[in-house]
Amino acid sequence: MSTPQNIYDDPDFFAGYRDLRTHDSGLNGVLEMPALQALLPDLAGAHVLDLGCGFGDFARFARERGAASVTGVDVSARMLREAVLRTHDPAIVYVHGAIEAYRPARMFDLAVSSLALHYVEDYAGVVRRVFDALAPGGCFMFSVEHPMCTAHPVGWVKDADGTKLHWPVDRYRDEGPRATRWFVDGVVKYHRTVETYVGTLLAAGFALTHVGEPGPTPAALAARPDLANEKRRPPFLLLAARRPA
Repeated sequence: MSTPQNIYDDPDFFAGYRDLRTHDSGLNGVLEMPALQALLPDLAGAHVLDLGCGFGDFARFARERGAASVTGVDVSARMLREAVLRTHDPAIVYVHGAIEAYRPARMFDLAVSSLALHYVEDYAGVVRRVFDALAPGGCFMFSVEHPMCTAHPVGWVKDADGTKLHWPVDRYRDEGPRATRWFVDGVVKYHRTVETYVGTLLAAGFALTHVGEPGPTPAALAARPDLANEKRRPPFLLLAARRPA
């Protein structure tokens, strides 16, 4: 297995990402996170693990919803420094390290990962460790960039006027790393099929409880008509599973 990527500590990437999240102008803010939050169980008294916690937004949200504690894990020191600055809560603990290398020291009721596991090479290993870290009946839910997007990450094909014509898909069953540009060149994401994402959960012993492809709601389209293009291809895959009691 290769050394985990840490693109978020690149100063140019970090600056672009921080601006995106601060102004909540990305698709995760209007499509992915509302869909994930709608799936959450009752968090009162829950111990929560957040893999790829970034600025700690979900950690703080979980505490507002009554979680007893949140452990956030992220490979980026820059992200965690920002998270600490934004967090004033001793029940939230941030751990600097790669998701692939994290070994939980306690049992959790809920594990969440928002748009992080497509950066992880050893997805199956992470799934197994999350299963072992969850209390019986515990939930694991995560979002990733949709495999329709990671398969051939060249973006929209446009005409001479910049009109989006179509989103190409190629090499869908050829799983593995894909290099693309997002703020900077050389961002590596690991393409997997929907079959692999779901089958790995089942093989680890999870019971699948939700398969979703979050798209724009009517309210979101009314506020932002430009989101209509997000109905032409699914930007995200959202999965939820439960460790059997």
